[in-house]
Amino acid sequence: MTQAENKETDLFDPVAVGAWVLQNRIVMAPLTRARVGENGVPGALQARYYAQRSSTGLIISEAVNISRQARGYAYTPGIFNEQQVEGWRQVTEAVHDAGGKIVCQLWHVGRFSHPSLQPSNALPVAPSAIAAEGETFTLIGMQPVPTPRALETGEIPEIVEQYRHAAACARRAGFDGVEVHAANCYLLEQFIRDSTNRRTDAYGGSNENRTRLVLDVVKAVVDEWEGGQHVGIRLSPVTPNAGNTPLDSDVMATYGYLIEKLNWFGLAYLHMVEGATGMSREIPEGVDLQALRAHFVGPYIANNLYTRELALAARREHQADLIAFGRPFIANPDLVERLKRNVLLAEAPQTLWYGGDEHGYTDWPTFAAD
Repeated sequence: MTQAENKETDLFDPVAVGAWVLQNRIVMAPLTRARVGENGVPGALQARYYAQRSSTGLIISEAVNISRQARGYAYTPGIFNEQQVEGWRQVTEAVHDAGGKIVCQLWHVGRFSHPSLQPSNALPVAPSAIAAEGETFTLIGMQPVPTPRALETGEIPEIVEQYRHAAACARRAGFDGVEVHAANCYLLEQFIRDSTNRRTDAYGGSNENRTRLVLDVVKAVVDEWEGGQHVGIRLSPVTPNAGNTPLDSDVMATYGYLIEKLNWFGLAYLHMVEGATGMSREIPEGVDLQALRAHFVGPYIANNLYTRELALAARREHQADLIAFGRPFIANPDLVERLKRNVLLAEAPQTLWYGGDEHGYTDWPTFAAD
């Protein structure tokens, strides 16, 4: 890093966020790696993986299933039973021993699942019986996602309870906090968008109704953590992920309304996917993410295809408080140091992103060892 850059950026300086003092403004974004057993229990391998990346300001864990019903991909971890709590405790202790902070991302996929991944081979659940496009990764390979079953109104409080229980499990597992995953077109965002929510009850129709579930979930999670300073939320207003999902018909009104209501809870941060997750930073005409950000009174984490140059510019121009990097963390466990030194980053081939063992997971060298 040049002396001029060092003077003009605070990207690598400590910062107070929520209940934490972070060692820098760089965040490790959640990265699904599909490397736990069928029981969803992490262990020593995951502890080593996350500890290796603990020089970042904040680690957001890979998305973690809040229940058996929540699962949409094979070999992804859970946070709803005692075995899983004990497994994650290994991870959190390793991260803390390495000087890091880690929050647990709470995940329910909704319609983007397959009966073979569901309890009793049931259909996946969703706000409405609208099929997603595409296939999901199951124990028997890639399988097309079916048309989901619409949740009955009386079942929705149980969804809230699943989030509350998972938040309590995460706290007992030693996480520093939790992130509510309301992005990438999974269950909570399926309720938010009118393209996937055709309900006529108290959870459909108006902005107030379509955002009711996510706000109920946030309240339950905040209550479980005794305040919002340990809780963040992730939104993705313009991403089509998880089934090539259409956008909401009025992105600015819907997400503006939601973000205003989120201010009730004093959350630690708002984590926003800027563009289409992992694909593009293009923003549709009529959408202004900075205007949406302005509705939020707390720290803003910017995410999606950030480079070192984009991150420095975002801080210089006050476009974000923290910057989340995702895939660069796969092959660069010491990404913060590499960004600081402005050295070439290693790249992991896509064949190593999901599934497998320690190869392509915990065997990447640090810069000093290159």
